[in-house]
Amino acid sequence: MTKPSLLELPRGVQLIYLAEGGANVIYRFTTPTTLPPQLQGKLLRLRKKTAADTPYKDIVRNFDTIIRPLFTPDELVDQTLIRLPEGLIIQCNEQLRAAERNSQRPPKRHGSYLSLTEPFGLLITDMTTANDPGATLAELKPKWLNQSPTAPSTACRCRTCALWEMKNREAMQAGRKEQRSFCPLDLVSEQYENVLRAAGLIKCKDRSRLARILFRNPTLLRLQSLQKTEREVGLLGPEGRAWDMSLAMTLRDCTMFVRIPHDEKAPVEIRLGDLDLKTGAGGKAGYWRELETRLIEQGWYRGSNGCQESSECALRRA
Repeated sequence: MTKPSLLELPRGVQLIYLAEGGANVIYRFTTPTTLPPQLQGKLLRLRKKTAADTPYKDIVRNFDTIIRPLFTPDELVDQTLIRLPEGLIIQCNEQLRAAERNSQRPPKRHGSYLSLTEPFGLLITDMTTANDPGATLAELKPKWLNQSPTAPSTACRCRTCALWEMKNREAMQAGRKEQRSFCPLDLVSEQYENVLRAAGLIKCKDRSRLARILFRNPTLLRLQSLQKTEREVGLLGPEGRAWDMSLAMTLRDCTMFVRIPHDEKAPVEIRLGDLDLKTGAGGKAGYWRELETRLIEQGWYRGSNGCQESSECALRRA
């Protein structure tokens, strides 16, 4: 069987900066009507130089062999390796530096640039509403849809609510504003009013419609089931070897994109992204275990040192 040839990004394709995180920058193609078919409906993800510095070839191999079999194709933000034309990364880095000088790049991202040793980019599914202005996009982090397996039996907060309470206490002491977040246990509740409560804390134009979409949603329930199966988290997680792979932590740190068309009869598109397989590199494994230890020993799970309202966590309402 002939192996399909690797895609190559055509020379001269124009890119527009869309967004970035700590490890990647996302670009949009400027003229979707004249793009080759394989680029239509896609965004381009380019890798920054980071401490982990995991090549895109490895990321795609892990995605294809470990993540992809767990979900149906329409549940995933797809990613496909594409070879970059010579000089593109240098040009993009020059644009990033110009954006810094013009105050058009987030200050916390200044000083980090694309890797000059990465010959590939990733084509990813475009989940923005650029081609459907009437649609609405909701993004949420369905973290820890089950309680941490190493939380105390007396816990009255789930792992996410315990962590938010700890972070908000630290923010208050530093003079920063506190933040509210939904309880992830509400997202997978059998009670619609609990899902509606969670949807009320998600940025979306029509939160009641979002709640109806999320209520007993098959993708959410599949993710919850996988998180329950993959239990190597908390104090049971990786012990700190630099390249320990953690599917369990990956499944607890993905992003759900919900694209809601204006027409209520049109299909809703729901995909999971940010599913690069996590490793313990850069001290992450030690950080995860240390965080769980703090949540346990400092009483954040038990709610013994905070002022969280009783309605915030599903465990406290149980």
